[in-house]
Amino acid sequence: MASDTASPPRKPDPVAGRGERRRGPYRRRLRSRIIVSFVLLGFCLTTLFAFATNWARARVENQLVEDVMNRNIDEYAHRYFEDPKKNPDLPVQQMRARIVGPDKFDALRQEEPDWYEFSDGIHSLGGVDERGNRFSYKLAVRKTPDAWFFLAYDMTESLRGEGQLNRALFVSVLVFSALSLVLGWWSASKVMKPVSDLAARLRAYRGGTSDPTPLAPRFPDDEVGQLAQALDDYSARLTEVVQRDREFNADVSHELRTPLAVIRGATELLLTRPDLDPKVLQRLQRIQRAEQQCTDLIGSLLLLSRNERGQGSSNVARVAEQLLDSHRAQLGGKPLELVLEGDRELVIDAPESALSVALGNLIGNAVKYSQEGSVRVLVTGNRVEVIDSGPGLSAEDAAKLFQRGYRGTHAGHSQGGGIGLSIVSRLCDLYGWQVNVRPGVDRGVIATLTFAPA
Repeated sequence: MASDTASPPRKPDPVAGRGERRRGPYRRRLRSRIIVSFVLLGFCLTTLFAFATNWARARVENQLVEDVMNRNIDEYAHRYFEDPKKNPDLPVQQMRARIVGPDKFDALRQEEPDWYEFSDGIHSLGGVDERGNRFSYKLAVRKTPDAWFFLAYDMTESLRGEGQLNRALFVSVLVFSALSLVLGWWSASKVMKPVSDLAARLRAYRGGTSDPTPLAPRFPDDEVGQLAQALDDYSARLTEVVQRDREFNADVSHELRTPLAVIRGATELLLTRPDLDPKVLQRLQRIQRAEQQCTDLIGSLLLLSRNERGQGSSNVARVAEQLLDSHRAQLGGKPLELVLEGDRELVIDAPESALSVALGNLIGNAVKYSQEGSVRVLVTGNRVEVIDSGPGLSAEDAAKLFQRGYRGTHAGHSQGGGIGLSIVSRLCDLYGWQVNVRPGVDRGVIATLTFAPA
């Protein structure tokens, strides 16, 4: 078995696909993305502003404090050298000055070891006192051979002010982020309203008329209006294509069925003659079967083109027996046995024309590529199996066999365009059937057609 056998992957149901996308873990809508963008923008800007404010405050404060301390310690040193006796340790606002003479250098090492080690400049110190309160101060140091000058500036109040400022900035970030959320919500509602209206009108339109109402006049001449105009143009082209397709289907149905009806009537009339030669009778019966197959195929293809299911029910065994009888008449001396086995009462909800096309392709391929042995049609449960004794199925054929136009490795110069199983696959999608093809145990191929449950 070659060109028309193998099980293709089942095509995903487009409706089910949409349902799966909706049931995903999280599907962000455009409105949500706009709101999130506003919130992130507001949060980032206010956070950046708070950081810049805090950094600028700290930098300016440090520069001012250090400048004041440098001027004051220089002034203390200048006064000391003018008259050392007039420079007692006096507090000045938040600053406390201290002058250490050469005779007290060693004593300073015991009293303030940190101060003793500091070099000239301004140093920051801080910690926790014995009562558990945080303290912080800056220390300006000037060391000369004659005296060491120290000027301490209390930064504790500044530390408290910094904490209050940080809390205020944190609250500001939260408040402005909330405002950004409100603004984003409002802006998204205003921006997305035309898009939502357009989507609602598209959902409401189901193509029930051949002349759909234009969308563009209902929207302003902006980006949404341009989108509506493009959809109107696309809808017009699509409507034209659908109309041409319907007209073509109607023309084909009429133009092909008319000569087939003539052939059927002439064949039935000739078959009523009692004095027919056996060879002529055989050929007339072959013409009659070919006409019936052509009629079934045309009906199935027209239903496929409209994506509509035919009405009716079919006895699977009876249709299979008719197909086998048709192929027995065309064996031409080939040593091949055609056998029908299994359940004779299986009835499915589908017209005989559709079942005849689907099952006929499977049986036809089995007969075509089996040169000897048997072709068994087994009806069991809710499925039918076609088991042949042909050359088998390669991995390449199994992967590509249901592709339109593909002909298997054993096709050779046989007739056929490689579309038989493509039609079977489309019929299975239309009626909810499943087709499966696998290699046989020793040789040959087993094609299984499983019908939808009643």
